Amino acid sequence: MDAGLKRELEEKVRAGERLTREDGIALYASDDLAWLGGLAHEVRTRKNGDVVHFNVNRHLNMTNVCTASCAYCSFQRKPGEKDAYTMRIEEAVRLAKAMEGENLTELHIVNGLHPTLPWRYYPRSLSALKEALPDVALKAFTATEIHHFETISGLSASEILDELIEAGLESLTGGGAEIFDWEVRQHIVDHRTHWEDWSRIHRLAHEKGLKTPATMLYGHIEEPRHRVDHVLRLREMQDETGGFQVFIPLRYQHDFVDMKDGKVRNKLQARTTMATGAEALKTFAVSRLLFDNVPHVKVFWVMHGVQTAQLALQHGADDMDGSVVEYKITHDADDFGTPNKLGRDDLLDLIRDAGFRPVERNTRYEILREYPGPQEGRRESPQPMRV
Repeated sequence: MDAGLKRELEEKVRAGERLTREDGIALYASDDLAWLGGLAHEVRTRKNGDVVHFNVNRHLNMTNVCTASCAYCSFQRKPGEKDAYTMRIEEAVRLAKAMEGENLTELHIVNGLHPTLPWRYYPRSLSALKEALPDVALKAFTATEIHHFETISGLSASEILDELIEAGLESLTGGGAEIFDWEVRQHIVDHRTHWEDWSRIHRLAHEKGLKTPATMLYGHIEEPRHRVDHVLRLREMQDETGGFQVFIPLRYQHDFVDMKDGKVRNKLQARTTMATGAEALKTFAVSRLLFDNVPHVKVFWVMHGVQTAQLALQHGADDMDGSVVEYKITHDADDFGTPNKLGRDDLLDLIRDAGFRPVERNTRYEILREYPGPQEGRRESPQPMRV
């Protein structure tokens, strides 16, 4: 990058001036990751100090049966496939109750787009889960699922959200976003929920008082300009609603041969390579710099690995997600040794080891408990690591 442009971008960031589309593309073109990470670290420190947030959560996928066959997805199954499953509500409650230990504060629920389950299954599931776990926040359903519920119920998204909120819904999940630009999206997504409906549904949720996350699936066939476009769409919507609490870049995963049926379900795999650690860190840094009006940037350690997740905390991220025990959507794809579980103590150690002070939060980012930071003198202050 030209030294003059570098100085100009530094000045804009330090003055709190909003970066443009051209600025975002220029940042992605930079090969100086230490400089880029340092700049993003300044912004995350200004917003969140030396804190890294985490929560104690579990993931529940009540069905993997799905009408869609998205090119990147290894989770979905068709009716009748050997390992297709759909839980009865009682079964979902029993499984959720078994996850209750360690002062669980959030249940994260995402499902396939089941072709025959009736709409009432979903609010009844939330009601039963809330009755069984009254102190646990239900963070459930992607905008894609809400759009699917419109189709199977004949209700509007507004009516659907009202019913789900009454049943106990506290937040939507951020999934279904992938990459919004149609140039890429038409090749990776096999359902009908695109930017117009995804944003419509999240806008409705924000109007009803819900705070929601936003995601971006990166590292497949998209280019940096598509990532920039994705973030700027969300930034513009955030100017309107203020309803996004956190942005979550998700690293696209390659598949492996499913030992149950010998299939490789990932249709992009033959022409893609997964994002390297350096590319992941660049994506976190640029996202933090561009998305100036979102409070938090989360690194989902399951999709990035523990070491890259620690580094991401020094390249713009301030949230390390939660103590996930089982995450089928990724673990049905990867075979790279990512842990199935990190408990509270594991997360505390990882956050301190990266040089930060752990803070346990709930779904709305209200502080539940603050923990001591790293040992004094171990490091004067957290700094971006060179990679």
